[in-house]
Amino acid sequence: MPDDAHLVGLAREGDATAFEQLVRRYFRAAYAVALSGTGDADDAEDVCQDAFVVALERLDECRRPERFAAWLLQIVRNRAHNFRRHRAVRRAAPLLDVDNTPGPDDPLLDAERAELRERLVAGLSAISETQREVVLLHDLEGWKHREIAKALGFPEGTVRYHLHQARRALRSLLGASLRGKE
Repeated sequence: MPDDAHLVGLAREGDATAFEQLVRRYFRAAYAVALSGTGDADDAEDVCQDAFVVALERLDECRRPERFAAWLLQIVRNRAHNFRRHRAVRRAAPLLDVDNTPGPDDPLLDAERAELRERLVAGLSAISETQREVVLLHDLEGWKHREIAKALGFPEGTVRYHLHQARRALRSLLGASLRGKE
């Protein structure tokens, strides 16, 4: 599998397939970062698409092609920030469609999942954007601490700290909402 620097070099020479490989390689991570910044699945998709277009247009500005992921995720972060600044985030749309697969017809289970999803959305919106990025990349996308650190430009210890703080806050927030139901 070609590394990022090689693919960036090919894409700079006009190889559309090389850029397509970079898009496939980093779309989920870009989406997770966009989602943490916008709080809405549809808006996150729009931000991702916009960020990839910008990345393609500005590919010559990527000074360190071996760190393409970090460069791209910074573009995503900036686009999400601009999106939030210029548009109001739709509050009614869910942050995550955790499970869209049809299951057994169990209205009680469906209601419990919907309630858990709402608590998770509330919990994620209560932590910092950096913590959301780290927890979504680690827990949702399965990235290792080292990969997140490289992509976000943080020391690995800082990533571990943000992940720990995010999980602690989510446990506290979700636990409080669960205790309130008893």
